Amino acid sequence: MRQLLPLLLALPLSLSAGEWSSEITFEGRLFTEEALSDAQSDSNLSVAFETEFYHDWDDGKQSITFTPFIRWDQQDEARSHTDIRELMWLYAAEEWELQAGLGRVFWGITEAIHLVDIINQTDLVESPDGEQKLGQPMVKLSLEREIGIFDLFILPGFRERTFPGEDGRLRSHPHVDGDQANYESSDEARHIDLALRWSHSLGDWEVGLSHFYGTSRDPRFQLATDNSQPVLTPYYDLIHQTGLDIQATLGDLLWKLEAISRRGQGEQYIAAAGGFEGTLVGIFDSNADLGLIAEYLYDDRNKEAPTPFQNDLFLALRWTANDEQSLEILGGVILDLDSDARVLNLEASRRLGEDWKASLQGRFWQQIPISDAGYGMSRDDYIEVTLRRYF
Repeated sequence: MRQLLPLLLALPLSLSAGEWSSEITFEGRLFTEEALSDAQSDSNLSVAFETEFYHDWDDGKQSITFTPFIRWDQQDEARSHTDIRELMWLYAAEEWELQAGLGRVFWGITEAIHLVDIINQTDLVESPDGEQKLGQPMVKLSLEREIGIFDLFILPGFRERTFPGEDGRLRSHPHVDGDQANYESSDEARHIDLALRWSHSLGDWEVGLSHFYGTSRDPRFQLATDNSQPVLTPYYDLIHQTGLDIQATLGDLLWKLEAISRRGQGEQYIAAAGGFEGTLVGIFDSNADLGLIAEYLYDDRNKEAPTPFQNDLFLALRWTANDEQSLEILGGVILDLDSDARVLNLEASRRLGEDWKASLQGRFWQQIPISDAGYGMSRDDYIEVTLRRYF
C-alpha cells in the first residue's frame, strides 16, 4: 500500500476545494422460506453510506477521487464492513492517462454475468449477483492510438473475496470461512498481478481483448473444519485468463458476447455468455420503451463447473416509463437447460422527488437440485426494499 501514501498525505490539503456527493441507503429484506440453518433469520435490516469526493487541478489535467463505503447489518457481522471503493489520482495528457491508487475498473457488456470483468474483487456480502466490487490497488496507464486504446495494469496487492457469515443468508452450506484462505503463490496476497486490455470502435462494432495474469478473484473451495464443524475454505490459484467482449449495433438489435479462456484452476476451460437486446420504442403509443433480452450462458466444464451457469438461458423484459420519476422495471429468469432449475429476478425503481429513490427487488430459486452450485441459496427466496437518499 506504499503507493497510496502520497495520496493520503495530499488529500487533507484539497478536501475543502473539491466536490462531495453522498448517499445513504436503508435496506430491508424479508425471506419467504425457512432457512437451511437455524442460525439464519427470516428478516434483516441494514444501512449503508457512501460518499464521493472529487477534486481537479492543473487545468483539469490532474484529479483525485475518494469514495469510502460503510455498511451496518442487523444479523450478519460479516456484512457489517467498511471499504475504500476508490482513492485514485489521475493525470490526463492528450494521448495518454496515468492513474494510481485504489480504483474500480469494469469490463463487461452482457446482462446476466460478466465473465471478462476480472480486475476487482467481488464484495459478495453486498449482493449475490456479484455486481458490487472492492477497491483494487493499481497503477494504470492508458494509451490512445489510432488502432484503439491500450490499458496496462500493475496490480500490487490482492484482496480476498467477502463472504456472508454463519448467521447471514444468501450463503453456501457449509458457510465459507475466509480466515482459513490459502494461496498457490508463496507471496499470498502480496503477489503482483498484471493485466492488459485493448479496445476499439469499428463502425457499429465495439471490441475488447484482454489478458490477466495473477491471483484468481474466483476462489476454489476446500472442505475443512472450524471448532469441529464443517466449513469451506477459499483457495486462490494463479491463473492466466484471456477475455474477448464484442458488442454490435445492427439495426434494432444490440448483439453482445463475452468469452474467456482460463488456465490455472485445474484443466484449461472456456466459458461464454452471448445474446441480444432489442428495444420497442414508444410501445402502445406511449412514452414507454420495452426491452427484450435473451442470452445463453456456457461453461465447457459442464456439471463439474463451480458455477451454476454452465448451460443456461437468460430471458428478461425491461420496461422504462421515460417519465419524470424515472420508473423502471426489469423481470428475468435464468433457466438451467440440464434440469428444471430456474432463478427468477424482479427489479423496480422510481425516484421520489429530487433527492430520494425507492427500489424493490425479488429473487426466487426454484427446483434447485442438491448437486447444483446454487443449492445453498435454494431456500433463500427474498423480497428487498431499499430507500436511498442523495445529498
